[in-house]
Amino acid sequence: MNEETKRPRYTDEDLKEFKVLIEGKLIEAKENLELLIEAYTNTGNGTEDTAPSFKVLEEGNSVRSKEENAQMAARQQKFIKNLENALLRIKNKTYGICRETGNLISKERLRSVPHATLSIDAKMSQGKRR
Repeated sequence: MNEETKRPRYTDEDLKEFKVLIEGKLIEAKENLELLIEAYTNTGNGTEDTAPSFKVLEEGNSVRSKEENAQMAARQQKFIKNLENALLRIKNKTYGICRETGNLISKERLRSVPHATLSIDAKMSQGKRR
């Protein structure tokens, strides 16, 4: 018996529970991404920016705000990719297995961070090594 077959995994019922959780988070994350993209691509051609005294301040603030929205959108895209990867791990029945220790990640951690690939102990020891 090789190590792969000895490795523990979550039951199919557990995996279904996590799949529902992740799919819900994925829908929400994609909706948030759409809003962020809309916010930083909006050109703002309304009449509210026609007052000359505020134009310079508004343009500076607008650029900063668009940059922040673009950064948040990039983080959101990474989050979406991580959730999609978690769904692949569920499909492959490797979801919830710590990539460092090979042990199961606690259900509490996976409910909080459903895309986690490290157990709390592995994550903490990784932080100490840096």
